[in-house]
Amino acid sequence: MRISIPSELVDLLRNAQHVAVLTGAGISAESGVPTFRDAQTGLWAKYDPQELATPEAFRKNPRLVWEWYAWRRELVSKAEPNPGHQALAELEKFVPQFTLITQNIDSLHTRAGSQNVIELHGNITRTKCADEGHFVTTWEQQEEVPPRCPYCGSLLRPDVVWFGESLPYEALKKALEAAQKADFFLTVGTSALVQPAASIPLLAVERGVTTVEVNPQKTPLTSYMDFYLPGPAGEVLPVLVSAVLGAK
Repeated sequence: MRISIPSELVDLLRNAQHVAVLTGAGISAESGVPTFRDAQTGLWAKYDPQELATPEAFRKNPRLVWEWYAWRRELVSKAEPNPGHQALAELEKFVPQFTLITQNIDSLHTRAGSQNVIELHGNITRTKCADEGHFVTTWEQQEEVPPRCPYCGSLLRPDVVWFGESLPYEALKKALEAAQKADFFLTVGTSALVQPAASIPLLAVERGVTTVEVNPQKTPLTSYMDFYLPGPAGEVLPVLVSAVLGAK
């Protein structure tokens, strides 16, 4: 696949002072992390993910939800950052200010070396308690599933945002601030269908700063973007970042 990067885009990114990036499931899918619905295989094929990823499902059958997330966590643990993740980590080193906003819960950006990562939907590798939100890294082996919080005794759950829950206040606040202050906004591998994340790039559009979308298919955002680079993030981003760094 031949990837063409407009020289104007290279110049704009090279001179940017604050780059904000929003990433979605597409960039992680290239690392073998199943998208939300694609994860429903094998024993889990009979379940609708929207019936498992809710507070109501957890209250009704906490063991089922805990075991589903344990299975998904195992899938994520086997994945490795791909060239798209690595290209963004490289770009961060050369931009005065860089904010990476992700809808993904797999921590692949952090593992790739990105430093300033805002996780809008939480992180599947972290565990917290259901009642008080205590973050827990270890707990005694228990017969009960899920295990209970060593601090307050409530059931443990993954630190992810379920349907019907609000995004973490601080994460959303920082993401909105980045979109309102950045002079270059890059959207990568997101369907632009999940709110409120899908609206974040529009804040940059409204301000008239340079906006770019990298995605194999066009999305509801495409028509608003200044530049659209078709293709997988793992192929497009290394070429884009190489062109920018080579021009520095």
